[in-house]
Amino acid sequence: MNRKQTFYRNSLGCLRASKGLTCVCLLLTLLACSSIDEDLSDCGSDYELNYELRLVTNLTTELHTELQTELSTQTELSVAQALRTHLSSIFTDYAHDVDLSFYDTQDDSLRLHHDEHIMDANQASYTLYLPMRQYMHLAAANVVNNNIVSIEDDERCHTSTLIALKGDTVDSQTTGIFTARQPMEVLEGVNQTFNVHLYMANCATALVVDTVGSGIRDIQVFTTGFASSFQMADSLYAYESRPPVVRTNEVHAEIAGCQTFCSVNFPSRDNRGTRTVIETTTPFISNSSENSIWEFHVYATTAEGTITESRLYVNNPLRAGQFKIIKAKVLPDGSLETKDQTVGVSVTLNWNRGGNYNPEL
Repeated sequence: MNRKQTFYRNSLGCLRASKGLTCVCLLLTLLACSSIDEDLSDCGSDYELNYELRLVTNLTTELHTELQTELSTQTELSVAQALRTHLSSIFTDYAHDVDLSFYDTQDDSLRLHHDEHIMDANQASYTLYLPMRQYMHLAAANVVNNNIVSIEDDERCHTSTLIALKGDTVDSQTTGIFTARQPMEVLEGVNQTFNVHLYMANCATALVVDTVGSGIRDIQVFTTGFASSFQMADSLYAYESRPPVVRTNEVHAEIAGCQTFCSVNFPSRDNRGTRTVIETTTPFISNSSENSIWEFHVYATTAEGTITESRLYVNNPLRAGQFKIIKAKVLPDGSLETKDQTVGVSVTLNWNRGGNYNPEL
């Protein structure tokens, strides 16, 4: 049965002025038309297309600040360093690959030109030919090595979508993805420069669990409540009526009595009253907290072999380009507690007694 979807506008633009930027310049110069053809009405003009890769967050802002704020004690420094290393391919100023599409602005918005390049650098230059006309340009960076997200339905502008793998439970994303959209008009006989800003489309969160004195045998952590796709032209995220569950990756640090789990995914919904609803077919219903936006699901195996489920309900949105750390302590009965006032907790003891750990999420 197809899942219904809810769409919300991407709020990246509001963060533009406050964040650092790193430039990635792609100089695109048109080839001249053949001198045999004296009619230049259908000929492109020489121009430069400058790409400025502006990250909404990077290692020196969002990630660095969150690590310093939440993991400030001497014993937590190794956790901070492990997270910094783990997320180096997410919060980055490095573009491995770039996908460039130029669409017709009339009729059915078909793609007229498409280029894919492996950059492996912070700047590169290319020479392209584009006929004189109006275009809608879409760009995406760092998609090639992301084994969870792909670009789909991109033959037309308004259907071009970044889509995460389908499934009840999916893996965490593996790269920081950046996108841009820019109307362009190539004029005859004019040297032109277009500035295109790329913004981060995904985000990350980490759960740091204090296990000292708990006797816990094993912990499995999942997240949920995040978008399943992103429409690039309209900058819209799509949310399933039952969001997929995301497996976290354990981040190993040289510290006893502490386990860290990290998830990279599309953003959560935004609970602000100023959000714009584009389409609503099914409301989001939390399993517990009325104000919950996204969640951690934690399954701890106790010393006695029972499994306790703790659900952490987060009441603040996780937006594109953001990184959020939540700290919690696990008790001997497997339940979690946290001092974070924006997080609610519900606990189910003996959630799945004995046997194999195989939660139906």
